[in-house]
Amino acid sequence: MNDRVTPPMQATPDGEAQLALVVHLPWEDVARLGQEAGRMAAQLQRPVTLDEAVSNRLRSVSPGAHAKPAGAQPSAMPAAASVSSLPSRPPSEQARQAIDRINGTA
Repeated sequence: MNDRVTPPMQATPDGEAQLALVVHLPWEDVARLGQEAGRMAAQLQRPVTLDEAVSNRLRSVSPGAHAKPAGAQPSAMPAAASVSSLPSRPPSEQARQAIDRINGTA
């Protein structure tokens, strides 16, 4: 597959760069990002998007913390934020519960 296209990078007025990505995450990671967005919203006293939560998470992790040894499995969240052992549930149930947590209806 040589059809990969480098996503355009855009400079923002605050001196940062914006890059659009498509990331496939397990529902548990999406739920954690929703929880992070909820914490940020409470702290900032305004709505916070998942995009902002991801950006904040990426900025708050120390430089080099994303580097993994060759052959290591990538992870969207640091190990400290890992999900406790969850009972095995069908993917549709996991998705529904994650969406409920993000929307605050769980």
